[in-house]
Amino acid sequence: MKYSDKILNTPSSFIRNILKVTDAPDVISFAGGLPNPISFPIDEMQQSINHAIEENGAKLFQYSTTEGYLPLRQYIAEKYKTDYGLEFDSEDILITTGSQQALQLLSQVLLNNGEGIVMEEPGYLGAIQAFSLAEPQFHSVALEEDGLNAEQLEQTLAENDNIKFIYTVPNFHNPTGITYSREKREAIYEVVKKYDVVLVEDDPYGELRWTGEKLPYIGAGRLENSVLLGSFSKIVTPGMRLGFVATKNKELMHHMNTVKQATDLHTNIFSQMIIYDYLVNNDLASHVNKIINLYETQANAMLNAIAKYFPSSVKHTNPEGGMFIWVTLEDGISALDFFQKAMEEKVAFVPGDPFYTNKTNVNTLRLNYTNSSPDIIEEGIKRLGKILYAISANKQMV
Repeated sequence: MKYSDKILNTPSSFIRNILKVTDAPDVISFAGGLPNPISFPIDEMQQSINHAIEENGAKLFQYSTTEGYLPLRQYIAEKYKTDYGLEFDSEDILITTGSQQALQLLSQVLLNNGEGIVMEEPGYLGAIQAFSLAEPQFHSVALEEDGLNAEQLEQTLAENDNIKFIYTVPNFHNPTGITYSREKREAIYEVVKKYDVVLVEDDPYGELRWTGEKLPYIGAGRLENSVLLGSFSKIVTPGMRLGFVATKNKELMHHMNTVKQATDLHTNIFSQMIIYDYLVNNDLASHVNKIINLYETQANAMLNAIAKYFPSSVKHTNPEGGMFIWVTLEDGISALDFFQKAMEEKVAFVPGDPFYTNKTNVNTLRLNYTNSSPDIIEEGIKRLGKILYAISANKQMV
Protein backbone atom coordinates (compact mmCIF):
# COMPACT_ATOMS: atom_id res chain seq x y z
CA MET A 1 0.00 0.00 0.00
CA LYS A 2 1.35 3.43 -0.97
CA TYR A 3 0.34 6.44 1.11
CA SER A 4 0.50 10.19 0.52
CA ASP A 5 3.50 12.21 1.63
CA LYS A 6 1.21 14.48 3.64
CA ILE A 7 -0.03 11.68 5.90
CA LEU A 8 3.39 10.07 6.23
CA ASN A 9 4.83 13.44 7.29
CA THR A 10 2.05 14.27 9.77
CA PRO A 11 2.90 13.25 13.34
CA SER A 12 0.43 11.16 15.31
CA SER A 13 -0.84 13.04 18.36
CA PHE A 14 1.36 12.24 21.34
CA ILE A 15 -1.42 13.18 23.75
CA ARG A 16 -4.09 11.14 21.99
CA ASN A 17 -1.78 8.13 22.04
CA ILE A 18 -0.72 8.36 25.69
CA LEU A 19 -4.30 9.00 26.85
CA LYS A 20 -4.97 5.37 25.96
CA VAL A 21 -2.31 4.37 28.49
CA THR A 22 -3.10 6.98 31.13
CA ASP A 23 -6.79 6.09 31.18
CA ALA A 24 -6.00 3.32 33.68
CA PRO A 25 -7.61 4.09 37.06
CA ASP A 26 -4.32 3.86 38.98
CA VAL A 27 -2.48 6.40 36.80
CA ILE A 28 -2.35 10.03 37.93
CA SER A 29 -2.57 11.95 34.69
CA PHE A 30 -1.44 15.52 34.16
CA ALA A 31 -1.27 14.79 30.42
CA GLY A 32 -4.51 15.67 28.64
CA GLY A 33 -5.90 19.17 28.36
CA LEU A 34 -9.20 17.89 29.70
CA PRO A 35 -11.82 20.12 31.31
CA ASN A 36 -12.95 18.80 34.67
CA PRO A 37 -16.15 16.79 34.16
CA ILE A 38 -17.59 18.10 37.42
CA SER A 39 -17.84 21.46 35.61
CA PHE A 40 -20.18 20.13 32.92
CA PRO A 41 -23.72 21.58 33.33
CA ILE A 42 -25.39 18.20 32.87
CA ASP A 43 -28.83 19.00 34.32
CA GLU A 44 -29.08 22.27 32.40
CA MET A 45 -27.95 20.55 29.19
CA GLN A 46 -30.62 17.89 29.69
CA GLN A 47 -33.21 20.65 29.89
CA SER A 48 -31.78 22.31 26.78
CA ILE A 49 -31.89 19.04 24.84
CA ASN A 50 -35.56 18.61 25.68
CA HIS A 51 -36.36 22.26 25.03
CA ALA A 52 -34.46 22.35 21.73
CA ILE A 53 -36.39 19.31 20.49
CA GLU A 54 -39.69 20.87 21.55
CA GLU A 55 -38.82 24.20 19.91
CA ASN A 56 -37.22 22.95 16.68
CA GLY A 57 -38.68 19.52 16.02
CA ALA A 58 -37.43 17.96 12.79
CA LYS A 59 -35.01 20.88 12.13
CA LEU A 60 -32.82 19.47 14.87
CA PHE A 61 -32.29 16.31 12.83
CA GLN A 62 -32.07 17.75 9.30
CA TYR A 63 -29.15 18.97 7.19
CA SER A 64 -28.32 22.62 7.83
CA THR A 65 -26.29 25.53 6.45
CA THR A 66 -22.51 25.41 6.21
CA GLU A 67 -22.07 28.72 8.04
CA GLY A 68 -23.81 27.40 11.14
CA TYR A 69 -26.99 28.05 13.13
CA LEU A 70 -27.81 31.74 12.65
CA PRO A 71 -28.98 32.50 16.23
CA LEU A 72 -25.76 30.97 17.58
CA ARG A 73 -23.64 33.02 15.19
CA GLN A 74 -25.53 36.16 16.23
CA TYR A 75 -24.95 35.29 19.89
CA ILE A 76 -21.18 34.92 19.30
CA ALA A 77 -20.99 38.20 17.38
CA GLU A 78 -22.85 40.01 20.16
CA LYS A 79 -20.60 38.45 22.81
CA TYR A 80 -17.48 39.75 21.06
CA LYS A 81 -19.07 43.20 21.02
CA THR A 82 -20.01 43.07 24.70
CA ASP A 83 -16.74 41.59 25.92
CA TYR A 84 -14.21 43.27 23.61
CA GLY A 85 -16.02 46.04 21.73
CA LEU A 86 -15.49 44.24 18.41
CA GLU A 87 -18.00 44.92 15.66
CA PHE A 88 -18.72 41.45 14.26
CA ASP A 89 -21.90 40.48 12.40
CA SER A 90 -23.33 36.99 12.01
CA GLU A 91 -21.76 36.67 8.53
CA ASP A 92 -18.34 37.19 10.15
CA ILE A 93 -18.79 33.97 12.17
CA LEU A 94 -18.33 30.40 10.95
CA ILE A 95 -19.26 27.50 13.23
CA THR A 96 -16.69 24.69 13.11
CA THR A 97 -16.37 21.19 14.52
CA GLY A 98 -14.17 22.35 17.37
CA SER A 99 -11.32 24.82 16.94
CA GLN A 100 -9.29 21.94 15.56
CA GLN A 101 -11.31 21.98 12.35
CA ALA A 102 -10.76 25.72 12.04
CA LEU A 103 -7.01 25.10 12.00
CA GLN A 104 -7.35 22.62 9.16
CA LEU A 105 -9.66 24.92 7.18
CA LEU A 106 -7.22 27.81 7.51
CA SER A 107 -4.27 25.77 6.31
CA GLN A 108 -6.22 24.43 3.33
CA VAL A 109 -7.37 27.91 2.32
CA LEU A 110 -4.04 29.69 2.78
CA LEU A 111 -1.23 27.24 2.10
CA ASN A 112 0.38 25.75 -0.96
CA ASN A 113 2.91 22.97 -0.48
CA GLY A 114 6.07 24.32 1.16
CA GLU A 115 4.70 27.76 2.07
CA GLY A 116 5.38 29.18 5.49
CA ILE A 117 3.70 29.38 8.89
CA VAL A 118 5.09 31.22 11.88
CA MET A 119 4.66 29.06 14.99
CA GLU A 120 5.32 29.90 18.60
CA GLU A 121 8.21 27.89 20.05
CA PRO A 122 6.92 25.95 21.90
CA GLY A 123 3.51 25.84 20.23
CA TYR A 124 0.20 24.00 20.41
CA LEU A 125 0.80 20.45 19.18
CA GLY A 126 -2.75 20.11 17.80
CA ALA A 127 -2.03 23.04 15.48
CA ILE A 128 1.30 21.55 14.42
CA GLN A 129 -0.51 18.31 13.55
CA ALA A 130 -3.37 20.04 11.70
CA PHE A 131 -1.04 22.27 9.69
CA SER A 132 1.33 19.41 8.84
CA LEU A 133 -1.30 17.93 6.55
CA ALA A 134 -0.75 20.92 4.24
CA GLU A 135 3.00 20.14 4.07
CA PRO A 136 4.12 23.66 5.07
CA GLN A 137 7.45 25.09 6.09
CA PHE A 138 7.37 25.91 9.80
CA HIS A 139 9.18 29.01 11.03
CA SER A 140 9.60 28.92 14.80
CA VAL A 141 9.75 32.16 16.78
CA ALA A 142 10.75 32.02 20.44
CA LEU A 143 7.95 32.38 22.96
CA GLU A 144 9.13 34.48 25.89
CA GLU A 145 7.43 34.84 29.26
CA ASP A 146 5.29 37.69 27.91
CA GLY A 147 4.67 36.50 24.32
CA LEU A 148 6.44 36.07 20.98
CA ASN A 149 9.85 37.66 20.54
CA ALA A 150 8.81 40.65 18.40
CA GLU A 151 12.31 41.28 17.01
CA GLN A 152 12.68 37.67 15.87
CA LEU A 153 9.17 37.79 14.39
CA GLU A 154 10.08 40.89 12.37
CA GLN A 155 13.28 39.26 11.11
CA THR A 156 11.46 36.04 10.19
CA LEU A 157 8.77 37.88 8.22
CA ALA A 158 11.32 40.12 6.49
CA GLU A 159 13.47 37.18 5.37
CA ASN A 160 10.69 34.81 4.26
CA ASP A 161 8.17 36.20 1.78
CA ASN A 162 6.37 32.85 1.50
CA ILE A 163 4.90 33.08 5.03
CA LYS A 164 1.09 33.05 4.84
CA PHE A 165 0.03 33.25 8.47
CA ILE A 166 1.13 33.52 12.09
CA TYR A 167 -0.47 31.21 14.64
CA THR A 168 -0.70 32.38 18.26
CA VAL A 169 -2.45 31.41 21.51
CA PRO A 170 -2.23 34.75 23.35
CA ASN A 171 -4.23 33.91 26.48
CA PHE A 172 -3.11 31.15 28.90
CA HIS A 173 -1.06 29.61 26.17
CA ASN A 174 -1.03 25.92 25.36
CA PRO A 175 1.42 24.47 26.35
CA THR A 176 3.17 27.10 28.51
CA GLY A 177 0.27 28.77 30.33
CA ILE A 178 1.76 32.24 29.72
CA THR A 179 -0.29 35.25 28.60
CA TYR A 180 0.96 37.86 26.15
CA SER A 181 1.46 41.20 27.91
CA ARG A 182 -0.23 44.37 26.71
CA GLU A 183 3.14 45.78 25.63
CA LYS A 184 4.07 42.64 23.70
CA ARG A 185 0.67 42.57 21.95
CA GLU A 186 1.26 46.13 20.78
CA ALA A 187 4.79 45.33 19.63
CA ILE A 188 3.57 42.33 17.63
CA TYR A 189 0.79 44.40 16.07
CA GLU A 190 3.33 47.02 14.96
CA VAL A 191 5.33 44.28 13.24
CA VAL A 192 2.46 42.36 11.63
CA LYS A 193 0.66 45.41 10.18
CA LYS A 194 3.60 45.92 7.77
CA TYR A 195 3.25 42.50 6.15
CA ASP A 196 0.65 40.74 4.00
CA VAL A 197 0.09 37.85 6.40
CA VAL A 198 -2.87 36.55 8.37
CA LEU A 199 -2.67 36.77 12.16
CA VAL A 200 -4.51 33.89 13.84
CA GLU A 201 -5.34 34.32 17.52
CA ASP A 202 -6.63 31.04 18.97
CA ASP A 203 -8.44 31.72 22.24
CA PRO A 204 -10.05 28.62 23.78
CA TYR A 205 -9.03 29.55 27.34
CA GLY A 206 -9.52 33.32 27.42
CA GLU A 207 -12.54 33.33 29.73
CA LEU A 208 -10.77 31.23 32.37
CA ARG A 209 -8.87 34.09 34.06
CA TRP A 210 -8.61 34.31 37.84
CA THR A 211 -5.99 37.02 38.25
CA GLY A 212 -4.68 39.97 36.26
CA GLU A 213 -6.50 42.12 33.71
CA LYS A 214 -8.38 41.01 30.61
CA LEU A 215 -6.42 42.24 27.59
CA PRO A 216 -7.50 43.21 24.06
CA TYR A 217 -6.63 40.95 21.15
CA ILE A 218 -3.56 41.73 19.06
CA GLY A 219 -5.15 42.23 15.65
CA ALA A 220 -8.92 41.94 15.90
CA GLY A 221 -10.66 45.17 14.98
CA ARG A 222 -7.56 46.77 13.49
CA LEU A 223 -5.83 44.26 11.18
CA GLU A 224 -7.55 43.46 7.89
CA ASN A 225 -6.20 39.92 7.97
CA SER A 226 -7.18 39.15 11.56
CA VAL A 227 -8.71 35.78 12.48
CA LEU A 228 -10.03 34.83 15.92
CA LEU A 229 -10.75 31.25 16.91
CA GLY A 230 -13.02 30.39 19.82
CA SER A 231 -14.64 27.37 21.39
CA PHE A 232 -17.37 26.22 23.75
CA SER A 233 -15.30 23.18 24.76
CA LYS A 234 -13.70 24.76 27.83
CA ILE A 235 -16.72 26.69 29.15
CA VAL A 236 -19.67 24.37 28.40
CA THR A 237 -18.75 20.91 27.09
CA PRO A 238 -15.96 19.56 24.88
CA GLY A 239 -17.88 16.49 23.69
CA MET A 240 -20.19 18.47 21.41
CA ARG A 241 -17.16 19.72 19.45
CA LEU A 242 -18.30 23.30 18.82
CA GLY A 243 -15.81 25.96 17.83
CA PHE A 244 -15.97 29.07 15.67
CA VAL A 245 -14.01 31.41 13.44
CA ALA A 246 -14.45 35.18 13.53
CA THR A 247 -13.03 37.41 10.80
CA LYS A 248 -14.06 40.59 8.99
CA ASN A 249 -12.14 39.46 5.90
CA LYS A 250 -15.04 38.54 3.59
CA GLU A 251 -12.89 36.86 0.97
CA LEU A 252 -11.14 34.65 3.52
CA MET A 253 -14.47 33.72 5.10
CA HIS A 254 -15.90 32.82 1.67
CA HIS A 255 -13.02 30.44 0.99
CA MET A 256 -13.28 28.87 4.45
CA ASN A 257 -16.96 28.23 3.81
CA THR A 258 -16.08 26.54 0.53
CA VAL A 259 -13.54 24.25 2.19
CA LYS A 260 -15.96 23.42 4.99
CA GLN A 261 -18.62 22.50 2.42
CA ALA A 262 -16.14 20.08 0.89
CA THR A 263 -15.07 18.75 4.28
CA ASP A 264 -18.27 17.99 6.20
CA LEU A 265 -21.14 20.10 4.74
CA HIS A 266 -21.82 21.61 8.18
CA THR A 267 -21.11 21.15 11.87
CA ASN A 268 -23.55 19.02 13.89
CA ILE A 269 -26.75 21.11 13.99
CA PHE A 270 -28.09 19.14 16.97
CA SER A 271 -25.14 20.33 19.07
CA GLN A 272 -25.45 23.89 17.80
CA MET A 273 -29.12 24.23 18.71
CA ILE A 274 -28.62 22.66 22.13
CA ILE A 275 -25.62 24.85 23.00
CA TYR A 276 -27.53 27.92 21.86
CA ASP A 277 -30.53 26.98 24.00
CA TYR A 278 -28.22 26.48 26.98
CA LEU A 279 -26.49 29.83 26.45
CA VAL A 280 -29.67 31.91 26.26
CA ASN A 281 -31.50 30.16 29.09
CA ASN A 282 -28.76 30.01 31.71
CA ASP A 283 -26.35 32.34 33.49
CA LEU A 284 -23.14 31.60 31.59
CA ALA A 285 -21.07 34.09 33.60
CA SER A 286 -22.01 32.36 36.87
CA HIS A 287 -21.19 28.97 35.39
CA VAL A 288 -17.80 30.15 34.09
CA ASN A 289 -16.99 31.68 37.49
CA LYS A 290 -17.49 28.25 39.08
CA ILE A 291 -15.02 26.77 36.59
CA ILE A 292 -12.54 29.59 37.28
CA ASN A 293 -12.74 29.04 41.05
CA LEU A 294 -12.26 25.31 40.57
CA TYR A 295 -9.25 25.70 38.29
CA GLU A 296 -7.63 28.36 40.48
CA THR A 297 -7.80 25.97 43.43
CA GLN A 298 -6.27 23.18 41.35
CA ALA A 299 -3.56 25.42 39.87
CA ASN A 300 -2.56 26.65 43.32
CA ALA A 301 -2.47 23.08 44.59
CA MET A 302 -0.04 22.18 41.81
CA LEU A 303 2.11 25.30 42.23
CA ASN A 304 2.34 24.76 46.00
CA ALA A 305 3.23 21.10 45.48
CA ILE A 306 5.93 22.02 42.94
CA ALA A 307 7.43 24.47 45.43
CA LYS A 308 7.35 21.77 48.10
CA TYR A 309 8.57 18.71 46.19
CA PHE A 310 10.58 19.81 43.11
CA PRO A 311 14.29 20.71 43.20
CA SER A 312 14.87 24.47 43.16
CA SER A 313 16.75 24.08 39.87
CA VAL A 314 13.44 23.24 38.14
CA LYS A 315 11.70 26.28 36.68
CA HIS A 316 8.00 26.71 35.87
CA THR A 317 5.47 29.24 34.62
CA ASN A 318 2.81 30.85 36.85
CA PRO A 319 -0.44 31.04 34.87
CA GLU A 320 -3.05 33.73 35.45
CA GLY A 321 -5.75 31.37 34.19
CA GLY A 322 -6.32 28.49 31.81
CA MET A 323 -5.22 24.90 32.22
CA PHE A 324 -1.44 24.46 32.01
CA ILE A 325 1.92 24.88 33.73
CA TRP A 326 5.16 24.60 31.73
CA VAL A 327 8.15 23.08 33.48
CA THR A 328 11.80 23.48 32.50
CA LEU A 329 14.21 20.90 33.91
CA GLU A 330 17.94 21.25 34.42
CA ASP A 331 20.02 21.43 31.25
CA GLY A 332 20.88 18.00 29.91
CA ILE A 333 17.84 16.24 31.39
CA SER A 334 15.53 14.71 28.79
CA ALA A 335 11.82 15.13 29.51
CA LEU A 336 11.19 11.98 27.46
CA ASP A 337 13.45 9.97 29.78
CA PHE A 338 11.73 11.60 32.76
CA PHE A 339 8.37 10.60 31.27
CA GLN A 340 9.39 6.94 31.10
CA LYS A 341 10.46 6.98 34.75
CA ALA A 342 7.26 8.82 35.72
CA MET A 343 5.08 6.22 34.02
CA GLU A 344 6.80 3.55 36.10
CA GLU A 345 5.52 5.49 39.13
CA LYS A 346 2.04 5.77 37.55
CA VAL A 347 2.21 9.49 36.77
CA ALA A 348 1.79 10.97 33.29
CA PHE A 349 2.49 14.34 31.71
CA VAL A 350 3.36 15.52 28.20
CA PRO A 351 7.10 15.81 27.41
CA GLY A 352 7.97 18.96 25.51
CA ASP A 353 9.08 17.34 22.24
CA PRO A 354 5.74 17.35 20.36
CA PHE A 355 5.33 21.09 21.01
CA TYR A 356 8.36 21.90 18.83
CA THR A 357 8.64 21.67 15.05
CA ASN A 358 12.42 21.27 14.93
CA LYS A 359 13.69 20.15 18.35
CA THR A 360 13.91 16.76 20.04
CA ASN A 361 14.92 15.43 23.44
CA VAL A 362 14.13 18.77 25.09
CA ASN A 363 14.16 19.46 28.85
CA THR A 364 10.65 20.92 29.00
CA LEU A 365 7.22 19.43 29.75
CA ARG A 366 3.56 20.37 30.16
CA LEU A 367 1.46 19.72 33.26
CA ASN A 368 -2.34 19.95 33.28
CA TYR A 369 -4.06 20.55 36.62
CA THR A 370 -7.75 20.81 35.69
CA ASN A 371 -8.69 17.14 35.74
CA SER A 372 -7.37 16.10 39.17
CA SER A 373 -8.34 16.86 42.76
CA PRO A 374 -5.88 18.83 44.97
CA ASP A 375 -5.01 15.68 46.94
CA ILE A 376 -4.23 13.71 43.78
CA ILE A 377 -2.28 16.66 42.37
CA GLU A 378 -0.08 16.75 45.46
CA GLU A 379 0.53 13.00 45.36
CA GLY A 380 1.41 13.10 41.65
CA ILE A 381 3.80 16.04 42.03
CA LYS A 382 5.37 14.34 45.07
CA ARG A 383 6.13 11.25 42.96
CA LEU A 384 7.57 13.39 40.16
CA GLY A 385 9.70 15.33 42.63
CA LYS A 386 11.18 12.12 44.03
CA ILE A 387 12.22 11.10 40.51
CA LEU A 388 13.71 14.52 39.77
CA TYR A 389 15.84 14.48 42.91
CA ALA A 390 17.10 11.02 41.94
CA ILE A 391 17.89 12.18 38.38
CA SER A 392 19.69 15.24 39.70
CA ALA A 393 21.75 13.15 42.14
CA ASN A 394 22.75 10.70 39.40
CA LYS A 395 23.69 13.57 37.11
CA GLN A 396 25.98 15.08 39.77
CA MET A 397 27.65 11.70 40.35
CA VAL A 398 28.46 11.46 36.64
